[in-house]
Amino acid sequence: MDYGALLAAFAREEGPQGPATRQHRLYACLRWAILGGKIAEGARLPSTRTLSAELGMARNSVLYAYEHLGAEGFLVGTRHGTVVASLGLAREAAVGRDSAQAPEAPPLARRAAIPHGGPDEADRALPLWPGVPALDEFPLAAWRRCMERAWRAIDARQLNYAPVQGHLPLRQAIAQYLRVSRGVRCEAEQVFITNGSQGGLELCARTLADAGDTAWIENPGYPGARAALQAADLRLVPIAVDAEGLAPSAEDWSATPPKLIYITPSHQYPLGAMMSLERRLALIRQAREAGAWLVEDDYDSEFRSEKVPLSAVQGLDAHAPAIYVGTFSKTMFPALRLGFTVVPAPVVPALLGAIGATGMRGRVADQAALADFIESGQFTLHLRRMRQLYARRREALQEALQRHLGGVVTVSGGAGGMHLSARLEASVADVDVSRAARVQGLGLRPLSPFCLPGTAGTLYNGFVLGYAGMPPERADGLVRHMGRVIEQVSRAAANRPS
Repeated sequence: MDYGALLAAFAREEGPQGPATRQHRLYACLRWAILGGKIAEGARLPSTRTLSAELGMARNSVLYAYEHLGAEGFLVGTRHGTVVASLGLAREAAVGRDSAQAPEAPPLARRAAIPHGGPDEADRALPLWPGVPALDEFPLAAWRRCMERAWRAIDARQLNYAPVQGHLPLRQAIAQYLRVSRGVRCEAEQVFITNGSQGGLELCARTLADAGDTAWIENPGYPGARAALQAADLRLVPIAVDAEGLAPSAEDWSATPPKLIYITPSHQYPLGAMMSLERRLALIRQAREAGAWLVEDDYDSEFRSEKVPLSAVQGLDAHAPAIYVGTFSKTMFPALRLGFTVVPAPVVPALLGAIGATGMRGRVADQAALADFIESGQFTLHLRRMRQLYARRREALQEALQRHLGGVVTVSGGAGGMHLSARLEASVADVDVSRAARVQGLGLRPLSPFCLPGTAGTLYNGFVLGYAGMPPERADGLVRHMGRVIEQVSRAAANRPS
């Protein structure tokens, strides 16, 4: 075979898209040809002098490619010249890897097949999509100064893995903030810094229950919590919610006693209910009697405006079997990916061992900067500004919905936070409207997927509407656009042959 012509074709970019230098390109092409069976095992390659002349490149470049391939075991030197090593690659199998008949990959674990139903990046950028704060209002200059101070203060020792629980000054700042603002009973030693609230939920799912144990979740409820609990192989039981949040019946306690109970008592996600004090106290008592853990996700209570939020469930009883989970994704910005989990002091050693066995921590600079941001008063100032801003935006969206879609949607969850829940009264599926709206550049997140499959019915057919990133003057136009999409989908459904 004319190896020179073959490799010249590869060098003309008919092979893999390799590095820029010619010697690296030749190495990549030869490697690709051997793995793909285009140069057979045992075949003798041209001499470096012959190949360099044929390709019009320096002999040293060919030597480099041959030596590199030899060091990796693709080529071997013999008394007859350089030959392709015997690698056990049958030509048919090798060609099959580059063809449409490629062998199937090994099956994934069952937990990988869990339908998380999460949004993609394009969804989050759409107007009215929930969960995204007013990023353009974040005090970026102040944050940059905190980051610069953090990096100036870091020495060589802090370039190593961070402590398992996280940066101590940040844990101290969080503990002080939670004691004052949320009535949480905690010291810095009880605080774990996590990769957002999702990291905290995954920590709880792994350490508070065993595979096969029962976990109660709100229905409808936060999909991220559902995913974390399912990934830990827990048995999920949906518990109905009412105007006061999670509402388990006596039959629920007797028929499906839980090991773990996930709640969002300050602002039920996604409907917006606030759990009453009476129900909070009853839930603590019942969980203790059942030997269950309460996992309290307090994701956006900082933005409640109509009433002063009740203290955290965790702080109501010194011996409550409660884990408190929070995040800076809403109060700061999502890309920060920092959250925190507060656990009872007696279980801290066990969690330290569990986390230490599963991975090391880093991001000291981010954590140090956040501690500085909190301690300097910038965090409190930012929250105050956002609380006022979100109140104006929420009011504008509520008024626009009432003005233009008063008979089409029923709004709830308007006491605070960053989103409203809107039940769709029209006889059309929310997922169909959401799909059509996405095509037209509008982010109407459907409500029904927040329920476990088969449990939504007609009661939870609607949308979760985020207003944090919506300027008040855009509310009317966005709601009118929403109404047009609903009308278009409804008309199409009515005209569809039965």
